[in-house]
Amino acid sequence: MIIVDTEIAKRVQENRPIRLAMVGAGYSAKHIAAQIESSFPAIQLAVIVNRTPEHAEAVFRNAGVKNTQFVSTSAELEEAIQSRKPCITNDARVAFDAATIDAVLETTGEVEYGAWVALESIKAGKHTFVLNCEMDATVGPLMKHYAKQNGVVYSNSDGDEPGVASNLARHVRTMGLEVVGAGNLKGFYDVHRTPETQKAFAEANNQKPHMMTSFVDGTKLSMELTVTANALGFGVGKRGMYGPACDDVRTCLSHFPEEAFSPGKGIVDFLLGASPYTGAFIVGYTDNPMKQEYLKYLKMGDGPFYVFYTPFHLPQLEIPITVCRGVLCKDAAVTPLGKPYCEAVAIAKKDLNEGDILDGIGGFTNYALIDNFETSLRDNLLPMGVAQNCKVKRHVPMDQALTYDDVELPEGRLIDQLREEMIATLCS
Repeated sequence: MIIVDTEIAKRVQENRPIRLAMVGAGYSAKHIAAQIESSFPAIQLAVIVNRTPEHAEAVFRNAGVKNTQFVSTSAELEEAIQSRKPCITNDARVAFDAATIDAVLETTGEVEYGAWVALESIKAGKHTFVLNCEMDATVGPLMKHYAKQNGVVYSNSDGDEPGVASNLARHVRTMGLEVVGAGNLKGFYDVHRTPETQKAFAEANNQKPHMMTSFVDGTKLSMELTVTANALGFGVGKRGMYGPACDDVRTCLSHFPEEAFSPGKGIVDFLLGASPYTGAFIVGYTDNPMKQEYLKYLKMGDGPFYVFYTPFHLPQLEIPITVCRGVLCKDAAVTPLGKPYCEAVAIAKKDLNEGDILDGIGGFTNYALIDNFETSLRDNLLPMGVAQNCKVKRHVPMDQALTYDDVELPEGRLIDQLREEMIATLCS
């Protein structure tokens, strides 16, 4: 983080911006575009891709950019890039095939389409950044595998909790402590919330009810912490995590089971209702007497476990930093180590019966809990990222984990093919 600002300044001085294509034109895209245009002259937002071009144009307009050009070929895009004319298109391949596009930012939040975008971007040799924990939790390790093969960076974002925790973990490790825990701060948690219960709140905050539901029913939490776990090589202490309620992050260790954290392994978890109510925390460990003495003197506790935390997360403001550090420093903010370590598995939100169709993330039929990937694989559990539109084949009681045997998958989906490939490639 300290290095990338000097590289950004250098690019600005050279008047040689990173040429970025952004896929998606929703809430996140709107704020990211505004942040780039107002504060990141080192990035040229060359093109926004959206299947409804009017939405892409609206994102540019909201960021103060007028007179956009619609392009349907990579040649048209290349010409516009040279004259720094902002473009919109409804075809992502236009961006992938443009040689002067340095990086692609995927912001859709969709699993199937987001996986296609990330995979095709990587195969086209573009550094690929995703603000999409839903897809990353489902097939992120395979995307990292392809990125390594193609010599590009694949990363989730600074600012979102996985990025905040990963940055903090790297900092604490650099100070000589072992990181044995990482997690989110959660203000409210009720697995049985639905789009109907969250409708008024969503409307008041200009958000979609399904998205708001995924925040409060724990699905987003489980997917974010799956991303964190896969980046740090961590598991979970139990399905769904411990998630203790406590008043302050600094005193959280006393609320976990005594053996929750131990040297030689790491877990992800979360805190419920802990001040400062947002951000991420990590748990560091040292048995070095000099470090323990110094940490106690500076009011970090008696040890040997210590809590470090960042009291904010600002993904839409920080994602341009992710792009810059990836392109300029070849450094990923948060990316899988290799094989998957955790899985966000689908749990019945209500009693399900034969013929029911699962409505996926933030819906009425199922929520997610995080589990160890080995457990998920052994028990044939259904990942949340593939649950949408699956047809239930038999009765599944409320709060029971769904398995592949319980459902019929839709035909011809890319995400199912990628899951099979990930397991065959990375888990054999």
